[in-house]
Amino acid sequence: MTVSRLPQYCWQWLRTPSPGVLYDRQLVWTSLLLMVIGLVMVTSASLPVGLRLADAPFLFAKRHAFYLTVAIIAAVVVMYIPVRLWQRYSGYMLLLSSLLLLAVLAIGRSVNGAARWISIAGINIQPAEIAKLSLFVFLAGYLVRRHGEVREHFRGFAKPLAVLLLFASLLLAQPDLGSVVVMFVTTVGMLFIAGAKLWQFIALLITGLTLVGGLIVAEPYRVRRVTAFLDPWQDPFGSGYQLTQSLMAFGRGDWFGQGLGNSIQKLEYLPEAHTDFVFAVIAEELGLVGVSVILCLIFYLVFKALFIGKRCLEQTQLFGGFLAFGIGIWFAFQTMVNVGAAAGMLPTKGLTLPLISYGGSSLVTMAVAVALLLRIDHEYRLATSQAHQRNPYQGKEQNNE
Repeated sequence: MTVSRLPQYCWQWLRTPSPGVLYDRQLVWTSLLLMVIGLVMVTSASLPVGLRLADAPFLFAKRHAFYLTVAIIAAVVVMYIPVRLWQRYSGYMLLLSSLLLLAVLAIGRSVNGAARWISIAGINIQPAEIAKLSLFVFLAGYLVRRHGEVREHFRGFAKPLAVLLLFASLLLAQPDLGSVVVMFVTTVGMLFIAGAKLWQFIALLITGLTLVGGLIVAEPYRVRRVTAFLDPWQDPFGSGYQLTQSLMAFGRGDWFGQGLGNSIQKLEYLPEAHTDFVFAVIAEELGLVGVSVILCLIFYLVFKALFIGKRCLEQTQLFGGFLAFGIGIWFAFQTMVNVGAAAGMLPTKGLTLPLISYGGSSLVTMAVAVALLLRIDHEYRLATSQAHQRNPYQGKEQNNE
């Protein structure tokens, strides 16, 4: 292939119809690119912390690289598991997640006042991340089994909320309000996609917002977070310290940033710079252009998830369709909360930036979720190819990758 034909080849690659390739290449490369960006930015953001804690600047970078390797291996394994098995064993996944959430309350390791981790062989596991995926897999299976009941009767709408309430109770005991909110929003979104009545959706949304408001008022530290979010400069060295430092990072980023590795705020000024607030370091080092590119990549991943879900539902592959929509809503909302908290648009919550932030449980779970999307899309393409036997380079009516 000559250099002059490279643009033509790339355009053909982008436009190859679905039967031509039985997996979504763009989804694969987008996810891998986000993981590589995450490894680079976690390395940059964690150097000062690693140097201070263990006199090893690349401590967290090595750990993140290990987690990334495990995540890719887990994703490859998941891509070989048929979707029907996830539907069949979704109840067992839910039971296992419940037991892990109970275990973390009994033997969990506490960090910053929250017991959210279980240490196994020196590796910290966060059951809340596993519980998210388990709940969405279970809910997708429930919506297939009780699709008509969800659309016609309130009890069909209320049953999955009882499971959500159980998980919420266990998570709030840690405490972990952020994960509860993510589960609630994704569950409501999946029920809405399944055809729940609008009045039920609105009533649930109002109830949820009321309960979240009550949970915030019930805990003084949550009230401080909200007041700090409203005016962080009122107490820049107290409750508003983390947010003001994050906003300084955004301010220094300008259009093109200070350059990779040149962040000032990561030098022990901004707490959790490599985890919950890695986006602030990205903004400072890569600027508005870099931030926009990363957000576009995540948006493209979310778009792919919703597009896969839509195609599956149109072909009555209900479980895959509902689960793809759930994963898309999950990724979109968690990104919105993480970016909004770092930019001062939302109260601070301990939620990771999908596929980028430091954290083994989050990275592995989200890689598995992406692999599930690839498997769902693969089975849809395989069924379509077998049914129609179309030429992979013709048929504009087919959906492109």
